[in-house]
Amino acid sequence: MVQVGNYQFLTSVLTRLQSSTRFYTMIDIGKFNTLSISRIRDNEICLDGGDSGEIALIDKDIPAGAQPGEQLNVFVYIDGHNQLQATLQTPKALVDEVAWLRVVSLSHAGAFLDWGLPKDLLVPFSEQKTRMVEGQFYLVRLFLDESNRIAASTLLDDFVQDQAFYFKEGQAVDLIIADETELGVKAIIDHQYWGILYKNEIFQPIRKGQKLTGYIKKIREDNKIDLTLNQGKYGQKVDTTAEKVLAVLKSRGGYIALTDKSPPQMIYDTFGVSKKVFKQAIGGLYKQRSIVIEDNGIRLSGPA
Repeated sequence: MVQVGNYQFLTSVLTRLQSSTRFYTMIDIGKFNTLSISRIRDNEICLDGGDSGEIALIDKDIPAGAQPGEQLNVFVYIDGHNQLQATLQTPKALVDEVAWLRVVSLSHAGAFLDWGLPKDLLVPFSEQKTRMVEGQFYLVRLFLDESNRIAASTLLDDFVQDQAFYFKEGQAVDLIIADETELGVKAIIDHQYWGILYKNEIFQPIRKGQKLTGYIKKIREDNKIDLTLNQGKYGQKVDTTAEKVLAVLKSRGGYIALTDKSPPQMIYDTFGVSKKVFKQAIGGLYKQRSIVIEDNGIRLSGPA
């Protein structure tokens, strides 16, 4: 039985896909494509777009030694004249990705974002959750509009799913930090799914729009995702931290001014783990007689 939330999400996605049917069967608009040079004339390069015809490379400086038949990896988009264009430049985000971008201008059509290409990226008024302000940064998702032009939206819930089924606990994922909630901080997983980082498990400064690696902590019964910024299972983290402690001690002459009574932030700044993990790690090293725990720090029991 399809749940109401899932049905509404799928309906939204299908509606957008139907309104942005791709007319160019061989070209992935808004992505990188590997295309062959079909001809070079007057320092201008045309690429073979297959059924879509020739595609002009807009870059003024052509690659040194470029010859017909050579393949180039290019970003392809549709310009204001409804023509396919290609560039060797790399935008800050591709279609189907989420990015943290700055508004550089406003117009009667909407807001324009700096996304790393000469032609700014439009966020139509209909795709703005609230009216956007020039100079401010926003999390947006890139998509193809009804004319196959690349546009962006701040309506992330139209694209990002609440539930996931194919992740495994402990799996590494790419995260983009989103908004704070009562429980913690929402994050977008691999540009596709929502997850949450609980505030009592965050031991490092994070900010909205930040990209970082996270890990699947748990898939809940409702198929929503709990995240963590710490790698591996608890025992593995303790062992890894113990190795780090020994390495840091050796690099610092055999002594560091940290103990299990030190502030959690100081411990995290040094080893990137919680105070609990650090305490277990040095406890194990002490039992192995690898370190001596003093009042104000820990010391290697042997030569550094």
